[in-house]
Amino acid sequence: MAPGEIAKKRLLPSFIYFPTKAEKDSGDLRLPWDPFGERVVGEYARQRGAETSGRLVSSSKSWLSFSGVDRTKAILPVDAAEDCPKISPVVAAATFLRHLKASWNYDLGKSLGELKDLDVTITIPASFDAVARDLSVQAARSAGLENVTLLEEPQAAFYAWLYQNRDSWKDLIRVGEVILVVDIGGGTTDFSLIQVKSEGGGIGLERIAVGRHLLLGGDNMDLALTEVILNEMAEAQRSFSLRQYNLVVQNVRAAKEALLEDPSKTEVAFSLPGPGRGLVGGTIRASLKRDVVEKVLMEGFFPECAFTDAPKDELQSGLMEFSLPYEKDYAITRHLAAFLNQNSDALPTHLLFNGGVFKATSLQSRIIKLLNKWLEAKGKSQISLLKPVDLDLSVGIGASAFSLARQGALWRIKGGITRSYYIGIEKAGPAIPGMPPKLMALCLVPEGAEEGSEFAIEGRTFGLVVGRPVSFPFLASSTRSGDAPGDLVPELGESIEPISQLESTLEAPGIAPGTVIPVTLKVKVTEIGTLEIYMVSEEKGLSFKMEFGVRE
Repeated sequence: MAPGEIAKKRLLPSFIYFPTKAEKDSGDLRLPWDPFGERVVGEYARQRGAETSGRLVSSSKSWLSFSGVDRTKAILPVDAAEDCPKISPVVAAATFLRHLKASWNYDLGKSLGELKDLDVTITIPASFDAVARDLSVQAARSAGLENVTLLEEPQAAFYAWLYQNRDSWKDLIRVGEVILVVDIGGGTTDFSLIQVKSEGGGIGLERIAVGRHLLLGGDNMDLALTEVILNEMAEAQRSFSLRQYNLVVQNVRAAKEALLEDPSKTEVAFSLPGPGRGLVGGTIRASLKRDVVEKVLMEGFFPECAFTDAPKDELQSGLMEFSLPYEKDYAITRHLAAFLNQNSDALPTHLLFNGGVFKATSLQSRIIKLLNKWLEAKGKSQISLLKPVDLDLSVGIGASAFSLARQGALWRIKGGITRSYYIGIEKAGPAIPGMPPKLMALCLVPEGAEEGSEFAIEGRTFGLVVGRPVSFPFLASSTRSGDAPGDLVPELGESIEPISQLESTLEAPGIAPGTVIPVTLKVKVTEIGTLEIYMVSEEKGLSFKMEFGVRE
């Protein structure tokens, strides 16, 4: 892509580039629907961002899921140049959606209707918690999309397979069988288990398990391959600026994708501008070989391991650069073993891959070989491979198929929420100087609760502080599947983790600020997977509604 060029592409890379004043003034970055060119999205953003520093937003979806930051604050780019504005992860998500909406309306709006008037399915990682889901909906609404439904990406990949095999799928998978979806994207890896169940004399599908959020994917592989190339160049006594390093990453990514796309290629060459001014003397040539790609990916990301192997948790430095919480162990196979160990009562019978990295059939073969080895040791049959529709586009195709399922034209996968959710309750007792009040965790919604379900916390009354600033800690657990709504966990341990803290002032007209009023709690899981919490005081005739991340 070049400045001033507008082209249709198969995929939209999730990068945002903030142009310099000179670039904006040139007019080359304007779009038919955006005469200002304040933010560049997609292929050129990725390309131009690699040539500069401090002007590129990447991995914004991972930032949207990171509970360690305020995702509504302007923090991206983390390394922003002095003259570069910052945006929040929510605004970044809205920027992509606005771009998609505008390009749809420009190209297809007249013939198919404007996007704001259509039902839109937005796919998200299966491991997104309730807060990240709510923020995704906020981003969609900010982009002018109201009729939005969220769908987990591994489920979307399976919906694509269901649609492609809509006339024969019941002959291909049977009651009691379990499908493992392994979905590796640019920045994340997702595992999901979908079980075929007997339902009302017929057959049904239910997503029964989801792996934890793994910040590990194709981007990590690109960086590992880049280090190999840089080491080769270092042997030739070449050093690189940050701009050149970014260009190496960009070229390595393109070379890796070219090798994975075309099995007949054994090597892809590329050139980089060097420090010299001459046309020849200023050019550095390099290449990426297929055997290097397969060796790095096989040994680093897909090594052989035992079913009982756990991801390595290496000692960290006390100080580190502020960034996302990337996985310390980049062996995807060990993370897969840990996921299946946690769900050993539902070992898979079928396997579905998703993600462009699996165009390397050797990587598919490695996972199949390991799964068969693990299953054989458990006395189970070998895994059966389901053919993916399109390793790049299955999620998009599946999102469209999901819309048919919602209309009853295709089988729908049941699932519910992937974790149990809690709210922090201050333990009653006398104040102790220097000691903060202890918190207990009240279960609001159990793991597996279906969208649309409602829960009332029976037999308990709580004290709610009104009229002054207070905080509401929200917590979650992916291991305490036995907790029921109303269960109180007296001690917070490693099994329950904080995911969000809402600070608010609940106004109660006619009641003195700081008054504690009695309330009961009700909770609803919305159709899009977020949580609505109602605090009702019948005595005072008041009701307060909260969502994860939103106060209405």
